[in-house]
Amino acid sequence: MKCQHCEKPATFHITELTEPNGPSVLHLCEEHARTFLSNEGTATPASALSSMLAKQLKIKNAAEELATADKKTCPICGITFADFRKFGRLGCAYDYIAFEDDLQPLLVNIHGSLQHVGKEPSNQTGSPERQHRIMQLKVEMKEAVEKEDYETASRLRDKISEVESGNESSWSKDALEDLGDDFQSDTPIV
Repeated sequence: MKCQHCEKPATFHITELTEPNGPSVLHLCEEHARTFLSNEGTATPASALSSMLAKQLKIKNAAEELATADKKTCPICGITFADFRKFGRLGCAYDYIAFEDDLQPLLVNIHGSLQHVGKEPSNQTGSPERQHRIMQLKVEMKEAVEKEDYETASRLRDKISEVESGNESSWSKDALEDLGDDFQSDTPIV
């Protein structure tokens, strides 16, 4: 079917039920549908219909933009935006930069913000570095006990207590090197 105003194919078929003589049907191409929908007043029931059709036009434009975005490819890992949409996972950290314009609206829609404001685990106190250091000291203390080096193990135990109590200076690299040269651990000091 052709548009009532030109020779293009009609892609919008609008039936108005507001006329007293019965329903009126309009067959319009996309261009004339835009014109019709933008000229409609907001006080009639037809305006509600026209606003719905205007939304459909916006959806079509969004689909075209999405098709363009799907062709984008990360220069580092080679993943396409279409692959991300299909599997829900990015390929590398650079994808956040490569697809930044397309990911930002998605992140705002899902999380309500572009910046993460999550929670910290309630069972941990202090920074992740501090937790890592405590775990490291516990491993070293266990190794010292296995080697039956109880003196070093007791110094490590005291060091663990200091770190857990919040004495930040007690877990610096220099302070830990003061434990003594007689204990050589395979665990590297961070």
